[in-house]
Amino acid sequence: MSRNFPSAEVRPSLSALRLLAWPAYAGVLVWYVQTNGLPYANDVVFCFLIGALVAMAVHSGQRGGAVRVLRDWVPVMGAVYTYSLLRGYGAHTPWPVKYRPQLSFDTVVGFGQTWTVRLQHWLWTPGSPHWYDYAATTVYMSHFFVVFVLLAVFWKRQDRRFHRLLALYLAVTYLGFATYVLYPADPPWLTALDGHMPPVARIVQEVFEYTGVPRAGSVFENGSRFDNDVAAMPSLHAAYPMLLACFFWRGAGPRLRALLVAYPLAMAFTLVYGGEHFVIDILMGWLYAFLAHRLLTRYLDRRAARRGQLVQAA
Repeated sequence: MSRNFPSAEVRPSLSALRLLAWPAYAGVLVWYVQTNGLPYANDVVFCFLIGALVAMAVHSGQRGGAVRVLRDWVPVMGAVYTYSLLRGYGAHTPWPVKYRPQLSFDTVVGFGQTWTVRLQHWLWTPGSPHWYDYAATTVYMSHFFVVFVLLAVFWKRQDRRFHRLLALYLAVTYLGFATYVLYPADPPWLTALDGHMPPVARIVQEVFEYTGVPRAGSVFENGSRFDNDVAAMPSLHAAYPMLLACFFWRGAGPRLRALLVAYPLAMAFTLVYGGEHFVIDILMGWLYAFLAHRLLTRYLDRRAARRGQLVQAA
């Protein structure tokens, strides 16, 4: 009885596909950045993240790996996309946009002047960014990548923390959206633009304009229905670093804990100095992250314990 072996033509083609997976991905990424600019919108970041995981699966020769990537990650992308859409609709609430409570709080903690105005007066030179302006821009842009990269690492390692971090991320994100609907709030740059405080520069935006480095727009999230300039309270830019600090704190060594403290503080400085958020927005973002982590972790721990007891009983 004869056996059917794979033809000699099939093996080289599969091998070539595996070898070309990463170069093809890198080529598309380089082309996109050169053509459109740095990707930072949620949908674009997710597309390239999913693409990287697919390339990894193809390169490893994992059977069904690409399908597994799409199965696990497309729903996550859909959840984030849905938030982006809802966030845009949240800009059209029937009640007035708030700025006075945030401005009053920041004026008190700034001893008569907001810290945004003070820091920009001390540190910002219009038309001539300093090294710390570039550092602040880097910290600000990390918001669009760090959580997703960590999720991808956990997913690749089949680490149980993948689903837990994802649940925490989505909980904080949608709690933020609910607050944007109930309490639309102006950021400092918009409050200043309306004449309620001294002029404020959007430093991250000005650094990009000065360097000429383009930022890619969104593929799917274009249009006014996704725009919401009054989604400032709480600051999710501040919330996510604090969420990561809470998430990794237990069991972390001294060096990691130093990083977990430094990242939220660096982001807080960037947001206030850059004119993107008031101090109270950041404090509320930290509070949301802490409470979400505390309550959801307690619930997930209890559910895991109950499952363990059921398994033992079975």
